[in-house]
Amino acid sequence: MVAAFVVQRWVKRRPVAGPLGVSFELNRWWLVAWLSPLVITFAVIGVSLFLPGVRFSTEMAGLFERFRGMIPEQKLAQMREAFAHLPVHPFWLLLGQGLFAGLTMNAVAGFGEELGWRGFLFGEFSSFGFWRSSLLIGAIWGIWHAPLVLQGLQYRSHPVPGVAMMTAWCILLSPLFSYIRLKARSVVAVSILHGSFNAFSGLALLMVTGGNDLLVGVPGLSGFIVLGLLNILLAFAVRRVSQTPPAPASGPRPSPARP
Repeated sequence: MVAAFVVQRWVKRRPVAGPLGVSFELNRWWLVAWLSPLVITFAVIGVSLFLPGVRFSTEMAGLFERFRGMIPEQKLAQMREAFAHLPVHPFWLLLGQGLFAGLTMNAVAGFGEELGWRGFLFGEFSSFGFWRSSLLIGAIWGIWHAPLVLQGLQYRSHPVPGVAMMTAWCILLSPLFSYIRLKARSVVAVSILHGSFNAFSGLALLMVTGGNDLLVGVPGLSGFIVLGLLNILLAFAVRRVSQTPPAPASGPRPSPARP
């Protein structure tokens, strides 16, 4: 965010808010940005169940499976006991928390990235066309995460191949983000999309057991499959938008000639 602001304001000497898409004008694509990560997460859970050794767990065994080795077994037992006495299933609590966080604190954190990706770079690469622009932004976005991935972000058990996985995942995810940016006409809406992904993607790991971080979860192979199918649908949507004739210019129309 800081880099985008500095380059836009003092290197390019351009206004910041308008050209970078900082707009709070609401439309239906804000709702799509907020809820589509949840739909994608459910789809990823479904695809994960087709992988060998992966099964659905109503007891959220995936949560304890991922925490094993990170915290003592005694703490894990206490967590299981606490979950068993909750008045509602933990899934619904996490779902509600994700809906709130994706729209608030996670969106603020997402804006810290998105002002650069779908703000500055979206405008700079616009002449390349939708797909090439999305590819370039996605590659930069993924490589930017490399230091964190090597420290265990997303791929705790496979940090080195995780860098390549994260880059490929960001490339697959980038067209959706660019499309929302295009339709919502706001980088703030894309920040909500980013925040909601960060809020919901963990559910795909908690509700299944088996597999590993390269296979299950939104950033894993199952997520790649869902995003690949989504990009096929986006290809038709982008093509339809590009073929839509421009609206006629406003102003008085000439009266039809009288015979």
